[in-house]
Amino acid sequence: MQESNQINITNDLVKELLKEKRSTRRWKNFRSLLWLVLFTYIAVHIFGDLKGTSSSIGESGGKYVALIRLDGMIAPDREFSAEQVVPTLLEAFKDKNSKGVVIDINSPGGTPVQASIIHDAILEFKKKYKKKVIVVGEDMLTSGAYFISVAADQIYLNPNTITGSIGVIMKGFGFVDAMKKIGIERRVYTAGNSKDRLDPFLPQNPEDLKKIQVVMATVHQNFVQAVIEGRKGKLQGNQEELFSGDFWSGTEAVKLGLADHLGNLNDAMKIEFDTTEFKEFGRMPNLFRVISSQLGSSYDRMVYTMH
Repeated sequence: MQESNQINITNDLVKELLKEKRSTRRWKNFRSLLWLVLFTYIAVHIFGDLKGTSSSIGESGGKYVALIRLDGMIAPDREFSAEQVVPTLLEAFKDKNSKGVVIDINSPGGTPVQASIIHDAILEFKKKYKKKVIVVGEDMLTSGAYFISVAADQIYLNPNTITGSIGVIMKGFGFVDAMKKIGIERRVYTAGNSKDRLDPFLPQNPEDLKKIQVVMATVHQNFVQAVIEGRKGKLQGNQEELFSGDFWSGTEAVKLGLADHLGNLNDAMKIEFDTTEFKEFGRMPNLFRVISSQLGSSYDRMVYTMH
């Protein structure tokens, strides 16, 4: 009797184990299927979006413009740098079938050297390839970004685009008093009397201040001269105010002659070239960035459509 009970218990355990194993296998298969569906869904959207972007660019057989989008800080080793932008500009200008070049900019500015190189390249390519250039400002078109924009034939702004900031700025910190409180002695060894100019651990002196003012005034004057030449006959109001480093809304900037028209990208293309078709030039989007974006978007769509 006891042996029979043990056999029954063993059979029950085996049945439970088999049942649990089948349940685990079903759940595993379900998860695998779910992941397969998810990745298929994401892949379709990734390649669908990439295909949609390319198929909507100048393939209608009609007129189109060469479009370049420039975003972020202007600085070396960034996407918005002379090294990256100038070759893209050249490619866009060399497109014989485009009706002109449109540069969509959203930037607070950056280094004066990078901005100047890009500005000069636009002027050179305009002259060589006889192409009209339009700049469209988005959220910000200030400082170095505005420097670049004055190389264009026309500038379009959204009424709310922050525009201008025609000035030069240098920022830093002074740690002299902090070092005294901590009890640290600064030791600097130089060959050349001016090598330690603007050292944040040394007190400011009149010679350093005079030197930096001279350098900044020169850079500022180069900026001002580029604006005067690029906006020749268009600037309104007091130039001392315009070149003070202040900024304005898009509406105010147009009134001051810093820009030509209020309008967004489609407005500019339609008015200047009688088309809204474009062929975009620039580096291909980072695949990991696209995948990450699509993962986030897919997750959001799944979550919010389920609730």
